Amino acid sequence: MAQALAADSIDPMIFDDRHDAGRRLAAVLTPLKKERPLVFAVPRGGVPVAAEVAVSLGLPLDLITVRKLGSPQNPELAVGAIAEDGTAVYDPTLMRHLQVTEGELTEIREREERELARRLKRFRVGSPRLDVRGRTVLIVDDGLATGLTDLAAVRAMRAMGATRILLAAPVGSSQAVDLIAREADQVICLQIPQELYGIGAWYRDFSPVEDGEVLMELSRVATATPSPATARGSGEVVVASGAVALPGNLSTPHEPMGLVIFAHGSGSSRLSSRNIHVARLLNDRGLATLLFDLLTEQESCSRELVFDIPLLTSRLEAAVHWAASEPLVQGLPIGLFGASTGAAAALSAAANLGQSVHAVVSRGGRPDLAIDLARVSAPTLLIVGSRDIQVLELNRLAANQLRCPNQIDLVEGATHLFEEPGALDNVADLAGGWFLSHMKAAPPLSASR
Repeated sequence: MAQALAADSIDPMIFDDRHDAGRRLAAVLTPLKKERPLVFAVPRGGVPVAAEVAVSLGLPLDLITVRKLGSPQNPELAVGAIAEDGTAVYDPTLMRHLQVTEGELTEIREREERELARRLKRFRVGSPRLDVRGRTVLIVDDGLATGLTDLAAVRAMRAMGATRILLAAPVGSSQAVDLIAREADQVICLQIPQELYGIGAWYRDFSPVEDGEVLMELSRVATATPSPATARGSGEVVVASGAVALPGNLSTPHEPMGLVIFAHGSGSSRLSSRNIHVARLLNDRGLATLLFDLLTEQESCSRELVFDIPLLTSRLEAAVHWAASEPLVQGLPIGLFGASTGAAAALSAAANLGQSVHAVVSRGGRPDLAIDLARVSAPTLLIVGSRDIQVLELNRLAANQLRCPNQIDLVEGATHLFEEPGALDNVADLAGGWFLSHMKAAPPLSASR
């Protein structure tokens, strides 16, 4: 059944931009919060809209990637659509009218399948899709023109096992709403004008959404929306290192068994989608996580500071001292998780802090850059992709200098960034097991320092 919450009026609703549209849409979707649906955005335009909905309702966000199949004569005119799982939808009447041949359709579909594959690799960064089996799903787009792409998204979600599917958009044509309502459980549209004249006409700013913005919005929602395991306490924090204030995100599950502090490397930040994914999986295993920026925004632009291991080490040590007086994690065993140059900082901090650090894990890191590896006492796990040959050799050289319990684990088939399907899940599984096996009670760091 289609539902228009604010249909045509004398004074039509014009949105400032997609974020404004998302906030207005979220206001009418608030009753759904009790149902805890999974939010899926249709990229790229639907992502900023869905991000506002997800943040406002405190729900997880993922993508359902769909591509329009444009006609040979006019690529903007959709004759069909295809979803990431291969689900396809066609408009046979329009195809007959435009005399689209089977060969032309095959060529169009193959081209769009290639773009779907590119976007999936770019946006998922090795993270698995949210499991929709037996769940309610809320698909969000920035507008419904023909409705074909969103219908393909609905059918794909149904094929994946979603039991209840809702589709929401700020604006949509009556034809599109009617088409989607035949298969979705509910269509929620703020306004359904008699004449749409293009979705962009309903936005003051309808600038194209680039890949970078998609990734930024996914990271923003991930840090703002805790996973189900992080109900005890989650949110933004500030770690003081001398006169510098470093923003961070703390997530603590019920009765956490330890705290893992992430040390990003090579100019990355707390918004790294890879580390956010690993942190969530660690949360699900009962570990609290702190993702914070080792450098300020201005400092991160300096290549020299990115490789300033003593500076990064001092910032990481400040985070360990901060945790000693933070009520949510005070007294928990502490582990350090480093990537790239952050791994060198993690090992250097472990060398300086002694028994205050219970375990160290490096993911594709540069432990060879650490200061005085021989002084590290915390058990250390070095995780490297099997295809990351150069970094693997550097890790082997570093392992020979360590005097603490240590081992190198390979993620088969993975390259340096662990972008391959399932690679980051393997990293999280290895890291979680290492931390939990070594995070036993030990003298906590004094909070008075």
